[in-house]
Amino acid sequence: MIDFEKLIVHPSGWLDGTGPEANMILSSRLRLARNIKGHAFVHHAKPEAVSETYQQIMNTAAECPSLKRVFTADVGEMAPLDRRLLVERHLISPDFERAQWKRGAVITEDEKIAIMINEEDHLRLQSIVSGFQMEEGWEALNKVDNELSARLHFAFSEKYGYLTACPTNVGTGMRVSVLIHLPALVLTKAIDETLKGITQIGLSVRGFYGEGTEVLGNLFQISNYATLGKTEHEVIETIRKVMLQLIGFESRACETLLKEAKTQIEDKIWRAYGILNNARLLTSNEFMSLSSALRLGISIGIINNIDLKSLNQLMILVQPAHIQKYLKHEMESSERDFFRANVVREHLIKTRKKASPRRKDD
Repeated sequence: MIDFEKLIVHPSGWLDGTGPEANMILSSRLRLARNIKGHAFVHHAKPEAVSETYQQIMNTAAECPSLKRVFTADVGEMAPLDRRLLVERHLISPDFERAQWKRGAVITEDEKIAIMINEEDHLRLQSIVSGFQMEEGWEALNKVDNELSARLHFAFSEKYGYLTACPTNVGTGMRVSVLIHLPALVLTKAIDETLKGITQIGLSVRGFYGEGTEVLGNLFQISNYATLGKTEHEVIETIRKVMLQLIGFESRACETLLKEAKTQIEDKIWRAYGILNNARLLTSNEFMSLSSALRLGISIGIINNIDLKSLNQLMILVQPAHIQKYLKHEMESSERDFFRANVVREHLIKTRKKASPRRKDD
């Protein structure tokens, strides 16, 4: 069972702010879609068959050495607020939260591995790590996949690869997603052209919570679209090359801003810092927008008394479900805005160094 009281105060491993390019890339996520041979896909199966698949996978997961220290949950039996909290922690998908059939989750204690049972496919295996560390994530995910495949007969075609509910996942069944912060490209109005180029080479651009969600705080999810005819390492290498290009574009855009509009950028950053430290009401979207400016300030060395790990953790803690679980009661949005502002102020005070904030050029 998931202890939500512990979960909300326990930082997710992918929020550490560590790993290569962590000042720009929040996380690297890898996902595998798998189905059990001889079982109908979830959307075409009868309820009793879906329940049978759920139980079989739960029992099998309990036998895997890599899944000994885990939380497990019957997601359908969870309170709506608890399901939403798992979405906010990027452990389950919004579609999985809303589904109506028998489904479950297996999540390691460090939250670096999460398994959705009976999402679109029978299994969605996920690895999520801090920074630009796709190879590390793949190593952990591949280990779990191997342990499960030794105990379950996955639907596989010699011609097509792993068989999945959605044709775009056929092949490796792999989806690689990188969550990257691109404020300078947004501010220089180069983001649309940049993202257009990414989609033209067959990659997808999604919002903060994945497919069908909006971009928040200038955070974009970049991922591969199709997997057929490619190996796992080829998919990873494609994403790696594109992300290195994006990092270069963002870095040059940032240099341009600091060269041509340094005072305006510093003003934007310090205004955001001031509002977050003093606001009495904050919506989720407002926090994400202001924290983007703060994240930029940390990245370029203007803000030096808050670290990325603290900001990343705060970003999740102030989401609607987390605020309500943290304060132990459900609230209307206006009440959440009040308590969110309180939590942000308290958190910034705790993480503040003894020295007062100073500008890079002081």
